[in-house]
Amino acid sequence: MTKILATATVAAAALLGGWMSAAMANEKVTFATNWLAQAEHGGYYQAVADGSYAACGLDVTIQQGGPQGSGRPLLMAGKIDFYMGGNMLQAFDAVHQGIPLRVVAATFQKEPQVIMAHPGESLDKWEDLPKAEQYIIGDEGAQSFFLWMVSEFGFDAAKRVPYTFNPAAFIANKKSIQQGYVTSEPHAVAKEGGFQPNLFLLADYGFNTYATTIEAMQTTIDKRPEVVQCFVDGSAKGWYNYLYGDNKAANEAIKKDNPDINDEQIAFSIEMMKKYGIVDSGDTEKLGIGAMTDERMQSFYDKMVKAKVLPAGIDIKKGYTLQFVNKGVGLDLKK
Repeated sequence: MTKILATATVAAAALLGGWMSAAMANEKVTFATNWLAQAEHGGYYQAVADGSYAACGLDVTIQQGGPQGSGRPLLMAGKIDFYMGGNMLQAFDAVHQGIPLRVVAATFQKEPQVIMAHPGESLDKWEDLPKAEQYIIGDEGAQSFFLWMVSEFGFDAAKRVPYTFNPAAFIANKKSIQQGYVTSEPHAVAKEGGFQPNLFLLADYGFNTYATTIEAMQTTIDKRPEVVQCFVDGSAKGWYNYLYGDNKAANEAIKKDNPDINDEQIAFSIEMMKKYGIVDSGDTEKLGIGAMTDERMQSFYDKMVKAKVLPAGIDIKKGYTLQFVNKGVGLDLKK
């Protein structure tokens, strides 16, 4: 009887231990995006759907952003674990303000910002664009990439007019140029204006920031490095599977969170991300999706100082870490 009881006790303990290990392994974390669900967030939704996060021990909730979103304050307050940053300007500014926030991976190797122009209007080359009658640029862009365009290429600041996120003014004025995301506005212009605009991806002309970054607080990096590594690795695998595998479940989850998006828009966004190497190009070919380098960070920062977008003297290495990237994770999933 004693032997039987002992055996049962050991078995129960083993079962309980296994259950506890499984429970402990699936740590709940929240990742907040900076806009409504869309294909540009697809890899994260894919990693939830295909189990890439779960495989390394995370139970991830994606909290979508939107016009009234305030993800970064939530990150700073410890209410969420990870946040989808825009580009490196915000991370460098955080350093300038003394905020202990760091970029742990760069999902987009290229900022998807483009300048659009009408074809056949002598605005068919990048060097033609300063001659446009009107530059339709939003307020945020006017304080960032447009200052670089003025400084580096001689665009006339006096020609800038605000972008209201409606392409009507651009469509009406054939001598104008307009900002947009390569994954979004060109599709709207083609549908509403009936023509394919010339596209000039700023990244291809020297605006070499990383974008759609993964941000975490320094305390998370220090106290839960295994959680950060799992999230970075799972996201990389999710992106490979989303771009090159079966992404149906991820797209359904995106549409569930954002009912206003449709299959046509999703398909266009994926096509453009692939065509322009937004997620997978350059360093990712050897280092894997999410790759970052010190050299690229310094190059971009120097350009922003020259353009007076950022002040000199920021210790930019406090704004990011290479600890979790450049390991080639997910390269085997590329098909």
